[in-house]
Amino acid sequence: MSLTIECQPRPEGINPRALRRDGLLPVNVYGHKGADSDVFVVNYKEALNLLKQATPNETVVEVKTPDWSGSAVIREIQSHPWKRNLYHLSFFHTEAA
Repeated sequence: MSLTIECQPRPEGINPRALRRDGLLPVNVYGHKGADSDVFVVNYKEALNLLKQATPNETVVEVKTPDWSGSAVIREIQSHPWKRNLYHLSFFHTEAA
């Protein structure tokens, strides 16, 4: 089973709390452009569904952005300490095995 998530460019000038209020989750993608990273947003519900099926640092996920598509692992999940609301995801590019 292949896991895929669609990322959209993150609008500039909008803070993360406002994005989450609108049902979007901020994400970073590292390693696909060398040392540079890019910021995107994903649908909050899609991110929850992805996390139900994926294991951080183990499961390879197909990440699709408007100008790049490739495989990555979930490197970091930031969430509220006791409410478990998601705050942020970080993906790290991997070479497809």
